[in-house]
Amino acid sequence: MSNADETLFDLSLARGTLDRVGNARRDTELVRQALGRSGTRVYDLVEGKVRTCRVDGLLRLVPRAPEVADAGRLTLYLGRDDQERDHIAVVRADADPERPDARAKGWRNLREAGAELGATDAGILTSAVALANWHARHPRCPRCGAETTPAQGGWVRFCDNDGSEHHPRTDTAVIVAVTDTQDRILLARGPHWPEGRMSVLAGFVEAGESLEAAVAREVREEVGLTVRDVTYRGNQPWPFPASLMVGFTARTLEEELVLDEREIAEAAWFARGELGWSVRSGRVALPPRVSIARRLIEDWNGGPIEQLAEPAGPFRGRDAS
Repeated sequence: MSNADETLFDLSLARGTLDRVGNARRDTELVRQALGRSGTRVYDLVEGKVRTCRVDGLLRLVPRAPEVADAGRLTLYLGRDDQERDHIAVVRADADPERPDARAKGWRNLREAGAELGATDAGILTSAVALANWHARHPRCPRCGAETTPAQGGWVRFCDNDGSEHHPRTDTAVIVAVTDTQDRILLARGPHWPEGRMSVLAGFVEAGESLEAAVAREVREEVGLTVRDVTYRGNQPWPFPASLMVGFTARTLEEELVLDEREIAEAAWFARGELGWSVRSGRVALPPRVSIARRLIEDWNGGPIEQLAEPAGPFRGRDAS
């Protein structure tokens, strides 16, 4: 089997098509000039949500033309499309008569919309959410504590006090579908998740650690299993708030689980028919389709698993929160 056969393509949040024009961001006039062009596409981002609509059954983002007030807002330059149009997200903190407080108004967040959007729109929203989260969490210089200001189209924060530049960080995490000698898949529930919510194992990569080593360590620490045949499957950004999820499969010759109760509330092996029945009956809720976790599970299953009944409560997994 070739490497291409092993890779999950078209992951929901890994399909961006815009040219990010990284070198052009150094031009301090880039955003001002883009906002001066009527063809520029602007996306209002309010509490992590953007306006969407359906066209011929397909979900799309709803952009608008630039307006004068954009100059005083946090603007995030996302890139140019193949028609040379600029795309900018604007973080709105002002009162808005169409605040995204109802799906009926067309406002959706990335978890809700990511799997349904086309490649360009999914990339736009993913980048916008990632940058907006970073700005919200890092308003001050980590060196001196002074307030910083956005620069380079929102991709840098600059400290006027000590002259340092700060860039968005990405926390790499691994996520793995573990199977046993009977080709059953291991699913687990975190202590803070609602009853019935289950996913594959995941964890952050530690300093000085390879991705494969992180997979083996996380599985060993969380459920007491030794894994082999660790195989890369794909990756995508998960900006909640700043992760890159790297997906793997792995096999184990062991079955007995020894749980780290601080990380895992329960875990179990599932055969395909058993998992399908558990999901259809509402006894198990899977991660949303926008996540690598869901793709890994359905890839093992050989096809989609329909969730006909949902346990109550939001999912709070690293890759599917």
